[in-house]
Amino acid sequence: MQRIGIKKSITLRWAVNTLGLVILILCAVVIMSLVMADNYYDSTAEQYLVSRMETINSALSRFTSESAYRSEVRNIVEQFTEKDKFELMVLSDEGMVTLTSSGFQPSGWFRTGDYWVAAGNEDGTSLSDTTLQSGEHVMYYTAMLPGLAREYSAMMIITSLNAVDAQVRQIAVLLTAVSAVIVLLMLASGFYFVKSIVLPVRQISEIARRYAEGDFSDRIEKRSDDELGDLCDSINYMAGALENTEKMKNEFISSVSHELRTPLTAIKGWSETLCAMGDDPETFQKGMRVITGETQRLSEMVEELLDFSRIEDGRFSLQKETTDILAELGDAVLIYTERAKELGIDIEYYEPEMLPFVYGDASRLRQVFINIIDNAVKYSNPGGKVSIEAYAEKDDIVVLISDTGVGISAEDLPKVKTKFYKANHTRRGSGIGLAVADEIVEMHGGRLIINSEQGKGTTVMITLPIQNAARSQQ
Repeated sequence: MQRIGIKKSITLRWAVNTLGLVILILCAVVIMSLVMADNYYDSTAEQYLVSRMETINSALSRFTSESAYRSEVRNIVEQFTEKDKFELMVLSDEGMVTLTSSGFQPSGWFRTGDYWVAAGNEDGTSLSDTTLQSGEHVMYYTAMLPGLAREYSAMMIITSLNAVDAQVRQIAVLLTAVSAVIVLLMLASGFYFVKSIVLPVRQISEIARRYAEGDFSDRIEKRSDDELGDLCDSINYMAGALENTEKMKNEFISSVSHELRTPLTAIKGWSETLCAMGDDPETFQKGMRVITGETQRLSEMVEELLDFSRIEDGRFSLQKETTDILAELGDAVLIYTERAKELGIDIEYYEPEMLPFVYGDASRLRQVFINIIDNAVKYSNPGGKVSIEAYAEKDDIVVLISDTGVGISAEDLPKVKTKFYKANHTRRGSGIGLAVADEIVEMHGGRLIINSEQGKGTTVMITLPIQNAARSQQ
């Protein structure tokens, strides 16, 4: 029902706004054209009648003798050469017909009132038209004569307008036909145009609902290289991004579930062992170390998840103050030195004597260093090496953390700081640590840059502005 509503809505709007306006304009053009054509033909007929009557009047005005005048009037009427087009009649001073070019006296259709109108007008003329009882449309033109004889006081010339009316009707039919063709062409092209919009919109609407339900398998077919085509590309790109995000989210949930289950299993196993064991101090100490370590690991994971949630909600904040970056980096190195030895990995820390202070959140910066060093250790194999160094460069402090581990593929490298993304599923981790670290560094006005080559290791460069530069950026 919704798809039909969209189609009807677009079609109706086009019909009302475009087609309706065009039809109104065409109707106005047809009516104006017919009025102009009718006026033109009527004006032409009127000019011809007036011209003929002025010629006759001019010829009669030369006569001063009544007998010659009468003879000329009869001669003009009797020898009138255009009897097939016009009727010429002579009227007496009482408005009665005395002579006609056809030789027949008019009956009930003749109107004597035109004579009295002409006699009363200043120029002595009268023009009118009427439709006879027979249905014929005629035009009258009456003009007063010099008046040398009472029975020849005025002359009336009459012509039929049926041919004019027929011509106007032909023009009306032609204009109507042309208008109909224009409307039909507009309907054909318009419905084709509307269809070219409606079909993609219906497809977009249908596939968008699938996207809303979590099905990103389909893509919208691009039918044209216009705005609709750009919209299809944008929606397809959005669907691909959502599909990747959904995939990474599912992998993240699976990974986090596994990461949580491993320490919980260890804690549960050693708890049961300690409860069932006898008085064995060595086993008790070993079990407590495992429980403490796994609990710390769980705590770090939960804190990492909470930090990520705060970042997503915009509630993540820093408590900035003057901070000794060497102290925080040294603490992070110290935390992982023993753990790395247990895994057969050597940590080399090239500690400088002194570095400028930074303006930042000490605990958050330590969290960044811990996260990066943890990754370096985690993705290194036994016998590998992790190198850490720090130095000042212009207005920045640079921290380099390098490892000789498994590295990151060129395909995965641009995505490793993306939320939920985990390049290597064989190693522990939730896949959000780098995203949190990158956000913390950016909030300090710095940058986190990762360079890696698969099978050869990874180098992470962290740059942080020194205290004066950092304050000037606030």
